[in-house]
Amino acid sequence: MPNRILIITDAPADAKALKAVLSRSIEGPFAVKWVRRLATGLKSLRAGGFEAIIVDLSLPDGSGIAAFERLYAAAQHTPIVTLSAGTDNTLAIEAVQRGAQGYLTKGYFVSHLVPQVLRNIIQRKAIELTYYNDKERAEIALNSISDAVICTDISGNVDYLNIAAETMTGWSRAEAHGRPVGEVFRIINGDTLELAPSPVDLVLQSNEPMGLHADTVLIRRDGSETPIEDSAAPIHDWDGRLTGVVIVFHDVNAAKAMTMKMAHLAHHDFLTDLPNRVLLNDRIAQAISLAKRNGTQLAVLFLDLDNFKLINDTFGHAGGDKLLQSVAQRLHTCVRSSDTVSRAGGDEFIILLSGGIYEQDAALTADKILAELARPHLIDNRESQITTSIGISVYPADGQDAETLIRNADIAMYTAKEKGHANYQFFGWRNEYPHARTPSHGSQSTACAGQE
Repeated sequence: MPNRILIITDAPADAKALKAVLSRSIEGPFAVKWVRRLATGLKSLRAGGFEAIIVDLSLPDGSGIAAFERLYAAAQHTPIVTLSAGTDNTLAIEAVQRGAQGYLTKGYFVSHLVPQVLRNIIQRKAIELTYYNDKERAEIALNSISDAVICTDISGNVDYLNIAAETMTGWSRAEAHGRPVGEVFRIINGDTLELAPSPVDLVLQSNEPMGLHADTVLIRRDGSETPIEDSAAPIHDWDGRLTGVVIVFHDVNAAKAMTMKMAHLAHHDFLTDLPNRVLLNDRIAQAISLAKRNGTQLAVLFLDLDNFKLINDTFGHAGGDKLLQSVAQRLHTCVRSSDTVSRAGGDEFIILLSGGIYEQDAALTADKILAELARPHLIDNRESQITTSIGISVYPADGQDAETLIRNADIAMYTAKEKGHANYQFFGWRNEYPHARTPSHGSQSTACAGQE
């Protein structure tokens, strides 16, 4: 397709000479439109489609810089070349200073250089447009990412910040521009609290990418601290020469919080937020190691709610979940902070008692649990009652590891179920402690260990 050129001049001879030289161009075809008035030219520009404009700034309806500025305002992205009489180029030079791409001297239009100059101007404008579009896309991309980006020149002075970097450092791009990067990107070692070496200086010295120290802390402009991580890398020009450094970093608080959340979810029940079986096994193993070292004991209580299916049938599964949450909260009130209350699944709970005189303390704790759980629970503004059966095993008599202790406490729990629910039983035969308890009304008879 030919390049469309708009010529605006009231001099027919000039227009004829320009059209002639452009028609003979070996640079490729040109399609020329000639108008004699500025107003007509502006109207043609509104229709669009011109790659360049040649204008005489001595027109009947507009002249001088005022005429150029009207034209430039209407076609800022279209190259404009002015015509000069040749005796005084002052006006042409001023137009160049205000945005014109150049000027042609009248009387030299026959030169083959005219179409070549026009072609070069058009190509240069196209390259500028491509560069601008690429730059805009890069700017949008950099401002859309959550990572902060800071660029410096070869002297280590800041020449770019994206929005994330402005937010994290507390410096705006305008305020940071030209400042030493150490003022804007102040970092310390999170372990020693001493100033950390500037990654920009290190990259400028080595001309190699590098990662930031794992415990790097950014000191914001307001003095607040943010742990960060990521990297710095050299910036090279087309010839491979080092021209600056780019630092890419992000706040690791969110990542740490997510890691902690995932670790918590991996070791806790999603409904009650109690430790799950994995965490309980680990705590029992630790308690056994401590008991071996100190020659002490520990106890495991296995709880199963009595007739829990009736709760689900009456209140639905959502109501059943609320009751389980209520049970979990009450169990916490029956034990010490050093003990562990966990949910084994369904309506089963396991408690680790890790300190005290174990059989005596286990019996006292079981009594408290029986009484506490028997109090009415409020579910969806309705009262509900539940009891539990408890089995108890004691280390080292009833097992040397977590699996055995839990299994034997489970067996003892089934014994409690067989004895009429709402009571506790020790594993094996013991006769020191009563094994059946009622909350407060005392209507249930008492059974003793060994009285099968």
